[in-house]
Amino acid sequence: MKKLIVLVALLIVGGLVLFGVGHTNSTNGTYSLTLQEANKNKILLLTVGSEPRTLDPQEAQGVTEHHIIMAMIEGLVAPSIDDQSKVVPGMADRWEHNDDYSVWTFHIGENRKWSNGDPVTAQDFVFSYKRMLTASFGAQYSENLFILKGAEDYYRGKITDFEQVGVKALDDHTLRIELVGPTPYLLSLVQHDSWLPVNPKAILGFGKIDTRDSKWTSAANFVGNGPFKMKSWRPNDVIEVVRNPFYWDAENVRLNGINFYSIENLNTMERAFQAGQLHKTDQVPLDKVPYYRRTHPELIRIDPYEGTYFYRINVARKPLNDPKVRLALNLAVDREAIVKNILREDQKPATGYTPPGMGDYKPLNKIVYDPARARQLLAEAGYPNGKGFPKFTIHFNTLESHRAIAEAIQQMWKEELNIDVGLENQEWKVYLDTQNNKNYDLSRSAWIGDFMDPVTFLSMWTTGNGNNNTNWGNPKFDALIEQATRTGDPNARLEILHQAEDLFLSEAPVVLVYWYTNAYLLQPSVQNWNPLVLGNHNYKYIDLKPEREPIK
Repeated sequence: MKKLIVLVALLIVGGLVLFGVGHTNSTNGTYSLTLQEANKNKILLLTVGSEPRTLDPQEAQGVTEHHIIMAMIEGLVAPSIDDQSKVVPGMADRWEHNDDYSVWTFHIGENRKWSNGDPVTAQDFVFSYKRMLTASFGAQYSENLFILKGAEDYYRGKITDFEQVGVKALDDHTLRIELVGPTPYLLSLVQHDSWLPVNPKAILGFGKIDTRDSKWTSAANFVGNGPFKMKSWRPNDVIEVVRNPFYWDAENVRLNGINFYSIENLNTMERAFQAGQLHKTDQVPLDKVPYYRRTHPELIRIDPYEGTYFYRINVARKPLNDPKVRLALNLAVDREAIVKNILREDQKPATGYTPPGMGDYKPLNKIVYDPARARQLLAEAGYPNGKGFPKFTIHFNTLESHRAIAEAIQQMWKEELNIDVGLENQEWKVYLDTQNNKNYDLSRSAWIGDFMDPVTFLSMWTTGNGNNNTNWGNPKFDALIEQATRTGDPNARLEILHQAEDLFLSEAPVVLVYWYTNAYLLQPSVQNWNPLVLGNHNYKYIDLKPEREPIK
């Protein structure tokens, strides 16, 4: 098996594996600035990968969307410059909580404004949370707000008066949040897209509270409250944002603007970086990682990153509905070979779903490479040596590493289990729709922590959760997550979450692959781009300085 992985790696390095090219502005020749011009004018040139599906924070699902939205919408608090566990004032200039962290009060600053000049009020947050909890709106992350008292009952229609939900505007500048139990991690949680405010006038000007995909997110209509505002959005090309003069801390924003380019193909991305057309890439082509580490270590960054790469399994499809089959698939994956010979960016084999680094929560060591046990489980499921096992398909979005990993796992399952697996590549928006509609067998997936607590990885697997998308559910698992929500003792709470994850892995509705690192290229002219384990950079701290000519 290692021979196969080495062969795949060599093919990539040799340039013999070809991957589809996504939409990119460099292909169309529409980069508007050189690196030197951008540095002089303080315009940061980035790519976050694919074209975003939406820039409505309450509809957004992916990291791609999140990193653009962060430039234009700010929550109650914002990320610090160098530590993801700390926060700085956002729309709230101060806050306090009761002794057990179950009631919080946020004080909205008097000088907080929307980009249209309207004041930001506590009522705006109440409206935004009501929108998230309106079932007909269909927010994927609505469960994120179920920690509010009465929120789930309102979402399920058990109560109809939003006044009974634990969020109140005591006046224009005072927001009180009441939670179902102790939530010491709330300051980290409210930075997530699902907790960000939207401007009620902007939403209702183009529909109702539950209208999806409305025109309010177009460049002409977008109303935010962050350090930048939208200037233009050319689909499959670039989103340009410029300084927001109404931002409360505008005098401390260093950049004049950011260009977010849509580039899916990593080789195109790397060429644009080499040519001085990007300050930062989203990732690094697999074949170029050794080159940069050896020859230009000053340009490559490999940061810790709280994320897990895995495949969702559609457990409604036979024979994937059998836990023995799902566990067999897990045990037949040589994760060590994948991270060492294909990826080579210091990733770690995922032996549990929650990665290391989530405070005092210890990651589980439950899923390991054990092909003999995998074959035994497959035989017990009625498929000895793979006999009679139907062919199924791995579905993934366009990216060379996704294809390389899928091809390696395809071959592992053929060699170890004697089963045949097909591969299907889709563009980002189509891929998301396929996964959301559960129209797949196995779907390439990843989860980057939304906040600094293990529940960000585990709560998504509750029955019917908008981010579950596997058709899997277990009432005992749901009860454990609910119990953890209401448990005040920190050690007891972590033990409950360990029990929940152990149950989840025993039924294995996912195939684990690796725990992330964040590898990218960064020009030396970029200042204050510090390693952050969730990758959430507060753009107002980023600066640019003149730099030498791009590398040749």
